[in-house]
Amino acid sequence: MVTEVRASHILVKTQQECEDLLARIKNGEDFAHLAKKHSQCPSGSRGGDLGFFQRGSMVKEFDDAAFGMEKNQVSEPVKTQFGYHLIKVTDTK
Repeated sequence: MVTEVRASHILVKTQQECEDLLARIKNGEDFAHLAKKHSQCPSGSRGGDLGFFQRGSMVKEFDDAAFGMEKNQVSEPVKTQFGYHLIKVTDTK
């Protein structure tokens, strides 16, 4: 059972912006590069890397998405009180 995930994310203000970035990722653009360029979270400078975290460490919507994904999968847009996220799980424990 997965007890921790390592994830990266891109945080933007609008669903449309999030969907546009997801389309670019699906077309082969690098997630970390787009995070550095577009994310409004301080983690953007690290390519969106949030490191490892346990269930319950993030807001519920983010947590549910991250713990429901496979390694190297990129989420559909996830809305939280902070904005819209694209999440990529990069490792699990």
